[in-house]
Amino acid sequence: MQLLRLGPPGRERPAVRADDGVTYDLTPVTTDLTGEFLADDGIARTRDALAAGELQPIVVDGVRIGPPVAGVGKVVCIGLNYRDHAEEIGAAIPAEPVVFLKTPDTIVGPHDEVLVPRRSVKTDWEVELGVVIGRTARYLETAEEALACVAGYVVSHDVSEREFQIERGGQWDKGKNCETFNPLGPCLVPADEVADPQALGLRLWVNGTLRQDSSTANMIFPVAELVRYLSWFLVLRPGDLVNTGTPAGVALGQPEPKPYLRAGDVVELEIDGLGGQRQVLGQA
Repeated sequence: MQLLRLGPPGRERPAVRADDGVTYDLTPVTTDLTGEFLADDGIARTRDALAAGELQPIVVDGVRIGPPVAGVGKVVCIGLNYRDHAEEIGAAIPAEPVVFLKTPDTIVGPHDEVLVPRRSVKTDWEVELGVVIGRTARYLETAEEALACVAGYVVSHDVSEREFQIERGGQWDKGKNCETFNPLGPCLVPADEVADPQALGLRLWVNGTLRQDSSTANMIFPVAELVRYLSWFLVLRPGDLVNTGTPAGVALGQPEPKPYLRAGDVVELEIDGLGGQRQVLGQA
């Protein structure tokens, strides 16, 4: 089962794709896929409605796919969470998770245009496993408690501008929060339908060239530890998103001249079982 939001920006409607590939209108169950929906057993109610035949099939060909979660409260990101990525950019392996934030208004749909910022010379790609929170996570003690707070998983693209991030002073925020810098989706897959979040292949291509090809098995800090750890520094609430880091293969880690993104480039990315994204780069 996959949860989706379909339609123009700001007017998306909830839908569910069943295991047989048929997509159904989810408005009899909820007006939108919000944190409140996730916290209120919305996934279970969706399964019940599907099983009872209460939902009507819909035609989705040619319909825009929006971000699969509406009204994300905060986007918490983890840097340097793959050993090979830290090594390729010459960074030390962190003893604890490196944490930074992105603003929720960076989130766009999985196939929406990504804008290269004005004066940007180092716009970069990062395929990541996104974790969507379904229960409040606060001062968690165990991995089991942490995973119980996860509603589901999603493909997340943590687009970055490296000059803004690294060379312009201060923290990373300037290089992480440019408009359209977090395509999300296409769907939210419930946590109980992902057998092992630490055994998912993730890949990214730029203009048809494979740039990233790895597995979440290579994370330094796995999903359960990230959620547990974060809960001691901030409260994770239903609908929040955790971006769990990217593997090696980013432009920053390539030999000179580094192949940073330009307007007109095409980026495609995917994670096993979670679907794929495709963005054409535009100019802000």
